[in-house]
Amino acid sequence: MAKDYYATLGVARTASPDDIQKAYRKLARKYHPDKNPDDATAKKKFQEVQSAFEVLSDPDKRKRFDQFGSDFESPGASAAGAAPGGWRYTTSSGPQTYPFDLNEMFGGGGGGEAMGGGGFADLFKQFRSAGGRRRETPTARGDDLKHELTVPFATAVLGGQAAITVRRGDGNVETINVKIPAGIEDGKRIRLREQGESGGGGGPAGDILVTIRVSPHPLFRRTGNRLEVRVPVTLAEAVQGGKVDVPTPHGTITLTLPANTSSGARLRVKGHGVRPKGGEPGDLFAEIQIVLPDRLNEDERQQLAAVSERHPQNPRAELRW
Repeated sequence: MAKDYYATLGVARTASPDDIQKAYRKLARKYHPDKNPDDATAKKKFQEVQSAFEVLSDPDKRKRFDQFGSDFESPGASAAGAAPGGWRYTTSSGPQTYPFDLNEMFGGGGGGEAMGGGGFADLFKQFRSAGGRRRETPTARGDDLKHELTVPFATAVLGGQAAITVRRGDGNVETINVKIPAGIEDGKRIRLREQGESGGGGGPAGDILVTIRVSPHPLFRRTGNRLEVRVPVTLAEAVQGGKVDVPTPHGTITLTLPANTSSGARLRVKGHGVRPKGGEPGDLFAEIQIVLPDRLNEDERQQLAAVSERHPQNPRAELRW
């Protein structure tokens, strides 16, 4: 029975190789035996899709299929049988009739001794037997899936785990755990190998590409592996100096604040920034902010002003456009 491979894949006869590839992938995922273990109809349909793709994806086979139909690989694709007055054969220029019997030509007309008794028909049987062995089903890698995942600032710095929900081409929904490496930056990708769409014909599955988005932190800022944080201190601490506790991703540390520290001073704590796996750890920079008492009376304000006047300053000397 003649088969229409174009109809099997659901494409037009003028379909491009890319259209044929897309149609095949879609149908192979739909009817793949792994997804339909108890459906004999799906298995048969999957085999039909494989056969159609094997022919239409090969330019030479497709050309012969367009010319001779689904029997293009059989001997009958080049010989249409006997015609009145001789044998009729199909060539590239169209059907041709020859006034002789090829069985007789090859010595098979009178018992066929030269051809082992079967003559020209046996020759075709040999060709059919040699060329009729089943070919291996072509394989195709499954499609990649893309996903975007937003993680907390702390998770991006320290690493951890998160979960994504993936909807596959067959409509199934799956939850997959994603390991977040320490130090990952916003916009970086994590590749989950062979967790994408299933491959065709036993081919490998595709990957899942997860783009990481990092939520901002209300106090800490990150530049590469460097962390920055503003540390409020009292006027007394700034004037007299002292010890100040500061939280970091790796535990609370104690800073030594020099006497007469001004707002904007930056204290560097080596190695307490981002520590990427296998990379050089960054530093932490603590920027000092002096917080004045919010209930100074008039007399206290005058005393502070008098102190400042006894020590003239020009704090805006370097302020320029």
